[in-house]
Amino acid sequence: MMTGNQNETPAAAGSGRENELEMRYLKTLAELYPTIADASTEIINLEAILNLPKGTEHFITDIHGEYEAFIHVLKNGSGAVKMKINDVFGRTLPETDKNTLATLIYYPREKMDLIRKSEKDIKDWYRITIYRLIEICKRAASKYTRSKVRKAMPKEFSYVIEELITEKPEITDKEADPVRTKSWTG
Repeated sequence: MMTGNQNETPAAAGSGRENELEMRYLKTLAELYPTIADASTEIINLEAILNLPKGTEHFITDIHGEYEAFIHVLKNGSGAVKMKINDVFGRTLPETDKNTLATLIYYPREKMDLIRKSEKDIKDWYRITIYRLIEICKRAASKYTRSKVRKAMPKEFSYVIEELITEKPEITDKEADPVRTKSWTG
């Protein structure tokens, strides 16, 4: 006994499988994006991601037995970290300070051990360095969506870090404006 339409061609049978796959695909999309607003939001996010600058890529060869050198290349992002520091501070920061900042980013534990032993006013150094690190983070984060940046942060500090790197420099008055009232007497 034969099932199905005897006149059905192999192409028509194939399109049935394609229709079935398409329906499964559409159902999965409907589960992920149940409303038009959800689908629209995702499309906007994906369009935004496509418009971001291209990320850094590493092409390294002949690394046999060169663990230390390989790790250093990864930590400094093939020079991308130093370029960000130069982009942010240009000629406003001496080269020695830029190198110290770069080393702090590449090797934070080791550099902090040295700084704690040599720095006379550690509180002042922290204040200045944290400000500089925030400026570098702002520049580095600018090529990614806020969502991607948030996901890359340690969860316990993500809120504070996000506030610091998205702060608007033009808004300097953090005080609340007093409510101005006018008496209307007749």
